[in-house]
Amino acid sequence: MESMPLHNFLKLLLFISILRQCPNKLSAASEPVFPKEALPTKFGYLPVNSTTSSAIFYTFYEAQTPKTSVSQTPVLIWLQGGPGCSSMQLLGPWLVSSPKYNVNHVELKANPGSWNRLFGLLFLDNPIGVGFSIASTAKEIPRDQHTVGKHLFAAITSFIALDPSFNSRPIYVTRESYGGKYVPSIGYYISEMNAKLPLSKRVNFAVNAFFLGLINEKQKTLLEKLQAQAVGLTKAGSWSEAADARDELLQLLQNMTGLATLYDFRKLVSYDEEGLVSKFLNNVDVKKALGVNVSMIYEECSDAVGEALYEDVMKSVKYMVEYLVKKSCTRFDLRDGVVSTEAWVKKMKWEGIGKFLEADRKVWRVDGKLAGYVQKWGSLSHVVVAGAGHLVPTDQPLNSQAMIEDWVLGRGLFAKNKF
Repeated sequence: MESMPLHNFLKLLLFISILRQCPNKLSAASEPVFPKEALPTKFGYLPVNSTTSSAIFYTFYEAQTPKTSVSQTPVLIWLQGGPGCSSMQLLGPWLVSSPKYNVNHVELKANPGSWNRLFGLLFLDNPIGVGFSIASTAKEIPRDQHTVGKHLFAAITSFIALDPSFNSRPIYVTRESYGGKYVPSIGYYISEMNAKLPLSKRVNFAVNAFFLGLINEKQKTLLEKLQAQAVGLTKAGSWSEAADARDELLQLLQNMTGLATLYDFRKLVSYDEEGLVSKFLNNVDVKKALGVNVSMIYEECSDAVGEALYEDVMKSVKYMVEYLVKKSCTRFDLRDGVVSTEAWVKKMKWEGIGKFLEADRKVWRVDGKLAGYVQKWGSLSHVVVAGAGHLVPTDQPLNSQAMIEDWVLGRGLFAKNKF
């Protein structure tokens, strides 16, 4: 056997040296990016149109420790705002983290504030074109809330058809930010459709629209002028111009304050500034695990969907909220900017609005500590979550978990006879 040439031997030594210097990278590659225990109970696509390939991507996590039989365990549906942002974030059983601040490496860790502790949790990438959802053409992306409601109804009924037990489970639609328009849209659509369907095919529906948002506008002459312009354009039905005026006002406020984000003036950096969620969901192994086409590029927020719904931004859905609050089977929970919410709630055409406005605001505590405030009467609840910005599950995960569980189960300050 011939001896190895010197230059080949030196190459071999170099290769061995490289291996010894990079053991972590090699071992990391052998570890599953998406461990089995983190996989959703169900996931895939829900069609919204029988004649096209357009579909909403969903992930469903069953309740971890339900208090009732599965057939009676509530299901929470989570919708993100934007418009055009993916719903797969914030309050699920797993959080994306970057160990030792290495943004090039992301991993999953358990979320103690997950909303699927007692309930099933369904994430819908809505509207089509958002996240991993598919829009067969740009023209099919919704441009108004009626189309949003129609697509969500198709997706939800398709999801219910996956398992007979879903037929009897109460469904609560929850949201954040611009999702405050999606919830009354689907609620309005479901209420209308249920009236036309036999009992066996109706959606067992309850509604929940919530979350503390941002109101930090300084009372300066210029801001007030821009605000008046936006209001005037809205009243005139000049939807694109009204949205432009709103954007200009918010951008000016951002420049004036120098804040990292208007969603929470306390933060020194924006939420998920490194884009860890997008990095994780764009991993090829993660896409394969979720049954997503690996060529798809996951974007936290879609510019195409945002553009399609741009004229819808300044259109009111107050009449839908009024309709839902009047339904005796519906409870409506609002938190998206305390001052702005209270301003439009006062103008609601609902026979109980006077008593709601006169109801005492109660101090809300979790484990003996101040969590916020609750004002409630009849089917309407308004909750202020203390110490939170726009993304409440991120800022106050355990308190948001306590809030949704008590609200759904009618416990504590959310009990019917409490106010």
